[in-house]
Amino acid sequence: MATRLVSKIQEDILLVTLESDDGYPRLERAVLDAIESEMVRLAGDAALVGCVITGTERAFGAGAEISELAALGRSEGFAFARRGQQAMNAVARSRKPVVAAIRSFCFGGGLDLALACHARIATDDAVLAHPGGALGIITGWGGTQRLPQLIGKARAMEMFVTGRRVEARDAREVGLIREIVSAQRLVEAAIEIARRRS
Repeated sequence: MATRLVSKIQEDILLVTLESDDGYPRLERAVLDAIESEMVRLAGDAALVGCVITGTERAFGAGAEISELAALGRSEGFAFARRGQQAMNAVARSRKPVVAAIRSFCFGGGLDLALACHARIATDDAVLAHPGGALGIITGWGGTQRLPQLIGKARAMEMFVTGRRVEARDAREVGLIREIVSAQRLVEAAIEIARRRS
C-alpha cells in the first residue's frame, strides 16, 4: 500500500505527515523524493522557522518497502541506498530545526528518518528498532553512523545485530528520544521544540 507524504503549513512550521491506507507508512523511493523536496521547500521559505515530521497512530515509519527492496539488483540496490542517504542527509543538514514526532512503531528506515532529525519526541507507546538483522540486512541510510553517536557504540550494535525493540521509556533514558508526551500533545510539543531551536 503506497505511502503518501502530506504537508501543510501551521503558522511558521512545516508539518509533514507520512500516511498510508494500512496505517504503516513505508519509505518507498517516491517518499524519499518527497522528503527531500520538503527540505528544499523548508530552506526556501523565509516564513518557515522549522519542520515537524510525524506519521500515523500506528507508526511513525515501518521501514523500507520490502517488496521494493527484493526487486532490486546489486547496482540498483546500491543506488537505492544512496538515494536514501541523500534524503536523510537533506533532513540532517537542514539549517532549520527538524523534529520527529513519533507514535507507535518506528522501525528500520523510519528510525533512520527519525535519527536524521535534530530532535525526537515520542508517545509512551512508541517502540524503536532496526529489525533488519533478522532479515539478513542492515540499514544503508545513515543509521549505522547516527545511532552510535546518540546512544553509544555498544547499545547501537546490540540494536543492529539483535533487532531488539526499545520502548519509549528506555529510549528516553539512553538519549534516543528527548521526551515522552501524550498522543494529544505530540505534534504541539514537537512544534514548540522546533520553534525553540530556531
